[in-house]
Amino acid sequence: MRAPLTVYLTFDVEVWCNGWSDLDAKFPASFERYVYGRSKDGDYALPKTLEILGRNALRGVFFVEPLFAARFGQRYLDIIVGMIHGQGQEVQLHLHPEWTDEIRPALIADVSKKRQHLSYYTREEQAALIGHGVAMLGKSGCSRIDAFRAGSFAANRATYEALAQVGLKHDSSFDVCLPISSADLDERAALLRPFVREGVRVHPMSVFRDGFGRLRHAQVGACSFMELRQGLEAAYAAGLGEYVVLSHNFEMLEPGSCVPDRVVMNRFSKLCAFLARERGRFRTAGFADEDGEDAITAGSPIPKVSAWATGVRYLEQAWRRL
Repeated sequence: MRAPLTVYLTFDVEVWCNGWSDLDAKFPASFERYVYGRSKDGDYALPKTLEILGRNALRGVFFVEPLFAARFGQRYLDIIVGMIHGQGQEVQLHLHPEWTDEIRPALIADVSKKRQHLSYYTREEQAALIGHGVAMLGKSGCSRIDAFRAGSFAANRATYEALAQVGLKHDSSFDVCLPISSADLDERAALLRPFVREGVRVHPMSVFRDGFGRLRHAQVGACSFMELRQGLEAAYAAGLGEYVVLSHNFEMLEPGSCVPDRVVMNRFSKLCAFLARERGRFRTAGFADEDGEDAITAGSPIPKVSAWATGVRYLEQAWRRL
């Protein structure tokens, strides 16, 4: 019997203040929204995500962004890590370096202006920021950090060198759908399967061709459930070794509010129920589970989904706008 496809259900956990002015005044409400998402129907940010995973006995990977807490206080990061670990889920490192110039004392020498993407920093600067992020997560109770994801997937060659320097073994910062992602890799267009750079195992965002032939990454908030399911089934049929799915702590909320986004919540609930039913074909895993062996399947076909599956996404998007 064929081994099950390893599925990484990954969540980028971030806190934002809707701009960079009046941060201290905006932060309390922003933290409540991004972390809890409290509404009259319950909490629809991290608590709901963790609840749905737990109900289906699935493993998730939470890439937690710590630099916001270097600005506002370690205790806020402690809350997030405690919630995730309390439900037996995995915490790994996410980094949005646009927080760097908001932090005092400065973490690196050059904080004269805001630099949004990690790829705008030197290798040594990246290593310093990554190392600081690992240390902050350690203070919050993460005894082991194995994996990393750059904010906006904006990694470059220097990122892999920096990760090797810090000692992280896994990376999930490559997304072929985004031009900013590893733009300096010459073979970029061919890197749709796991690959190794500087001794770091890179797990690219999984992509599929939608019903119109366009390349699309597997994100809960940006795909119909049918697209996600058919992408997984096509990947399994093709014999791929792994499949990386993306979500965020705030994707089950309507933009700018704590109102639950029922469309995205239903997608995620259906995806988790599907994976729970189909454990013979799919197993959810964390990067701490990795044994370090390469299962690279270069040359495998890109999964395709039906026109109907993509049409459902368009219908759902129209419904959400209405």
